[in-house]
Amino acid sequence: MPKHRWFNAPFLSTTTLLPPLLIIVHGCSGPVGGPGLDSITVDDLKTDVFALADDEFLGREAGTLDELRAAAWVAEMAREVGLEPAGEDGSYFQFFPLRRTRVSDGSVIEMGGQRYEVWQDAIVLSPVDVAVDGAMVWVGETPASEVDRSRIQGRPVAALVVAPSRPPAPGVRLWEWRYSMSTVRERSRALLEQGASAVVLVSDSIADAAFDLTARWQMRGQIRADDPTAGRPVSHQPPVIWVRANRLPEVSRGQRLHALISTESFVFPSANVVAAVPGTDPTVGEEYVLFSAHHDHDGVRFPVDGDSIYNGADDNVSACAALLAIGRAFVDHPGRRGALFVWHGAEEKGLVGSRWYAAHPTVPPASIVAVLNADMIARNAPDSAAILGMLPPHRNSTALVEMALAANDDVAGFALDTLWDQPDHPEGFYFRSDHAPYAQAGIPALFYTSLLHADYHTPRDESEALDFDKLLRFTRWMYATGWRVAQSDQAPGIDEGWEYRR
Repeated sequence: MPKHRWFNAPFLSTTTLLPPLLIIVHGCSGPVGGPGLDSITVDDLKTDVFALADDEFLGREAGTLDELRAAAWVAEMAREVGLEPAGEDGSYFQFFPLRRTRVSDGSVIEMGGQRYEVWQDAIVLSPVDVAVDGAMVWVGETPASEVDRSRIQGRPVAALVVAPSRPPAPGVRLWEWRYSMSTVRERSRALLEQGASAVVLVSDSIADAAFDLTARWQMRGQIRADDPTAGRPVSHQPPVIWVRANRLPEVSRGQRLHALISTESFVFPSANVVAAVPGTDPTVGEEYVLFSAHHDHDGVRFPVDGDSIYNGADDNVSACAALLAIGRAFVDHPGRRGALFVWHGAEEKGLVGSRWYAAHPTVPPASIVAVLNADMIARNAPDSAAILGMLPPHRNSTALVEMALAANDDVAGFALDTLWDQPDHPEGFYFRSDHAPYAQAGIPALFYTSLLHADYHTPRDESEALDFDKLLRFTRWMYATGWRVAQSDQAPGIDEGWEYRR
């Protein structure tokens, strides 16, 4: 059997995937894969997972005290492991501001004099401060391009949801929700471009099935990194209001829309936890291989089977524990280059913590020579795994990919799933974890994952469901890759001509 095993991409081979490279690695005496492998144990991984994924942290939602308590726990564990603080002001922390902007529950929506309760009867698609009053123009299923512009310009328009031009692929997770968001956005955008002062959309049967899920999601508002110089973000764009299918008889009669929609906005902190083991080499000792994970998850939400705490044991406590274990290995056996560990905050809000650190690193930017990011590494088939960033156009460093493949051969022996790394995969998973901002900044980066599973973003993602033997193999694989980077004479570089593009 060839050393590299693939599935989901039978056309690939080791010769067609990557050209041969000469990588010179020093200091690899001792166990294959690095001298710190024995420091990485199932017992430590299990202890750390069960601690951080406990109900005590209430799901660690970004911007809550629960996330900050989780960050403090990670920092304390990093200290106990022996990692040095590498955050700001001599601490383990790098704080950054988040701003939440959401539609106020006191917003008023009336059609034909009847009150529509926000999030129960009507969803406002984005936070806006706006007042609209006027008789609605009903256009039904008519495409926006065929609607008489003079008829709807400056007036509120009501329409039926229709299938989007590019529906999500069959079988993709949360298909109804993806369908709904695609069609609502596409339909409203087209009508607003025709000059509507507001758009009211009535569900079809598919969108109706996703209405409650979307309401719960949208009521949380928009969260992004705050720019203190920009002031409060206020939008006065025309509102988009989505109502249930049973409202069709009322909305289609051209009734009067009276909407007074307001927003509320506030700033709160999140934190990256940053720690390091310095390098030992006088020439490259101030360079780093960065190990990355995120410590936040979804918090407390609507219950599933009686459980409302979304603990995210796989997503992403599994990787948080892996980084602590890799830290132990580097403390016991430092590399020529340093090892930098960043547990990012607010990943679930749009990679906010990693975007912040990539833009404001606590070490010189040029000193970060590679990023090894892990997100969900302890579920699915025991022998399957993936590294995203292995195939073009995502691959930005052939040298780093070669190191990861060699490390897999040395210590893990996973069969590598290449399907999710392909640019036409409907999940677009490469762009959904914390390596992406570093790749965008021009740093060699890989994303280690065991991929999505049925318990993803549900309260069922619990510690008891994890495969700890698989987590051990993943952790040792990441360590062995990082050890190769730390020991190599030449750091992995960016491939000539590579560009970050979605």
